Amino acid sequence: MNAGDTAWVLISTVLVFVMTPGLAFFYGGLVRRKNVLSILMQCFIIMCVISLQWVLYGYSLAFGPDTGWGLIGGLSWVGLSGVGGSPNGDYASTIPHLAFMMFQAMFAIITPALIIGAFAERVRFSAFLVMTVLWATLVYDPLAHWVWGSGGWMRNLGALDFAGGIVVHVSSGISALVMAILLGKRIGYEKEPFRPHNLPFTVLGGALLWFGWFGFNAGSALGANELAANAFVTTNTATAAAGLTWALIEWRLSGAPTVLGAVTGAVAGLVAVTPACGFVTPVNAIFIGVSVSVICYAAIAVVKGRLGYDDSLDAFGVHGVGGAWGTIATGLLAEKAVNAAGADGLFFGGLHQFLVQLMLVGVTVLYAGVVTFILFKVVDALLGMKVDRKSEILGLDLSQQCESAYTVVD
Repeated sequence: MNAGDTAWVLISTVLVFVMTPGLAFFYGGLVRRKNVLSILMQCFIIMCVISLQWVLYGYSLAFGPDTGWGLIGGLSWVGLSGVGGSPNGDYASTIPHLAFMMFQAMFAIITPALIIGAFAERVRFSAFLVMTVLWATLVYDPLAHWVWGSGGWMRNLGALDFAGGIVVHVSSGISALVMAILLGKRIGYEKEPFRPHNLPFTVLGGALLWFGWFGFNAGSALGANELAANAFVTTNTATAAAGLTWALIEWRLSGAPTVLGAVTGAVAGLVAVTPACGFVTPVNAIFIGVSVSVICYAAIAVVKGRLGYDDSLDAFGVHGVGGAWGTIATGLLAEKAVNAAGADGLFFGGLHQFLVQLMLVGVTVLYAGVVTFILFKVVDALLGMKVDRKSEILGLDLSQQCESAYTVVD
């Protein structure tokens, strides 16, 4: 047991916890004023629901002893049975097992919250709750076991995903796309402007995400050590490069850099560096940040319009596309000189690792996409996923939460 490592992981856990309220503000500022409370409520209730799911059985499925074939953890840790103060050598030998469990809980919480951006302004709250629990159980928990769990088949293949490019961002991003397509477009989409109602909220949320992401990435070193420091530096560097690049792209193409563009670019940089932060140098993190802004900008400004899907807040365009590129870039730029426990990427002679990273993206897109499709159809048949026309026009704050975010006093 190491007191310094334990303190750092506990602090990182709090930092990652802050990211979900940060996401709520980020998304909340982007929707119309009649839907802001629905976004805040969805993010907040996920913190409640997934915290309980994780303790009751989610952690056991994701990180419990493998049941065979590397597909899922068993139920021996249900209710945190056997998860106590002593370290678990399979995951972190210098911190309490409970600390590791709680750190991972924060990842399990924010991942389904990311999907909210795709179906914002048109989903029924009861169906959203059921869908969230099912998705966490049947998509997130198995993927976490595959990549990070002891005996997980992707982990055994040598998958490099330092802090969740695959487990968090690709899984939520592709699921967001599937749900956006199945739900259909919002009333008036492409016929009337859907302007963000409060960009200061979005900037505040983006800043909280950047702040919390230091715990997300550097905390994944699971110790106060050199690797954590590298992840800290690469996280900040890629984010700065991505935010600046997006602003410059807008300036060149549209005539002015926008605050929304800068903060969106920064989040894309955070996403892309997540799988790579513990395997690449700061200079190569700049390349990741610059390139992801170019790729995500194209996905949102060009591809989304041509394909015509209504990904309300670009959850797929930022998290799905950014996470996939970050995972592939890890296969290009990873160096054992940075992390001896990792592998060399293609640019350092590691063709095999590059192919593994490509396979990770492909399998995750297929698995998360198919399971999300099935879950959506089941929940939609039972409860109805989309609100009716009247409720959507009225706004989800009043139709689903019976509240209003803003009160005008005469």
